[in-house]
Amino acid sequence: MSSNSRLPYATMIILTITFLMLSCQAEIPSRKINGISLVASRDSLNPAQINQLTRVNANAIALMPYAFMGNKKEPELIYNIERQWFGERAEGIEQAILLLKEQDLRIMMKPHIWLRNGDFTGDLQFSTEAEWERFETSYKKYIMLYAKISEKHHIEILCIGTELYHFVSSRPEFWKELISDIRKIYKGKLVYAENWDKVDLVNIWDDLDFIGVDAYFPLSEKVSPSEDEIRNGWQKHKSMLKSLSSKHEKPILFTEYGYRNIDYALKEPWNSNRDISGTNHGLQARALQVLYEEFWTQSWFAGGYIWKWHQHEDSGGLENDRFTPQNKPAENIVKEYYQKFRN
Repeated sequence: MSSNSRLPYATMIILTITFLMLSCQAEIPSRKINGISLVASRDSLNPAQINQLTRVNANAIALMPYAFMGNKKEPELIYNIERQWFGERAEGIEQAILLLKEQDLRIMMKPHIWLRNGDFTGDLQFSTEAEWERFETSYKKYIMLYAKISEKHHIEILCIGTELYHFVSSRPEFWKELISDIRKIYKGKLVYAENWDKVDLVNIWDDLDFIGVDAYFPLSEKVSPSEDEIRNGWQKHKSMLKSLSSKHEKPILFTEYGYRNIDYALKEPWNSNRDISGTNHGLQARALQVLYEEFWTQSWFAGGYIWKWHQHEDSGGLENDRFTPQNKPAENIVKEYYQKFRN
């Protein structure tokens, strides 16, 4: 090759750097995760109930085997016992997996801890080293049980914890070891689900495959904000998430997202108190539409799982003011936008 046909040295350097940057970027799924958080039932899942999921163009389901703590001072988890609903136990989880796989639905295994009286798990802590070690032993057995089930059934994503900020931040060696041990037996993708207000403070993102966010970001203090006001409310949070994805070279995954159909739903979107009144179906639908338009179009965003969906087809409804979009105007928004981003 003659010297005249060679690229200038500076150009070659720029191209090389560009190639390296592109090769190091987060691995973005070829299609968005149009997910649903499926609430477990007392009974087994059936094909008719799965049809309700595919009808809204969902392509992924989060299954949630719960563990319970009767007392925050007693560092032992209770799980996979007869007193639990069938759908929360290992047997029920496996039954659901088999049916969901028949419909080509991808699955995220997402274990949750439930504290008595609904206390926030992010504040969970213990006063002595012995208590921490007891709790870590119990937690590891719990997670490894569902890691083994996930590998057995070739589950696509395993969530290793949900809203456990104090536990994660104060016990880094435990989490490093846990992630290493999980990867020895489970070959799928790993995520951790952090609450919206601590997601940029988590210290384990580099060891995982996704940055998991329970995305209840406050967006507006108004009774019923407009589409533009909701969009404006997202911008600082969206900028933070984009920067976080770039910093750790991991895609963002909304491990939970959703809104209630009430007035002021975007002031404290995480608020599940039953004494809040003022039904507002339009705000729930509008908030979901803006979320899809702001995030599902982004290359650094993997998708998310709406909170939440009950197995019975008559769930939700216009008199219901909880998070589910079922049988409300919001359900049509989910169906419309999940169709747009299905492939």
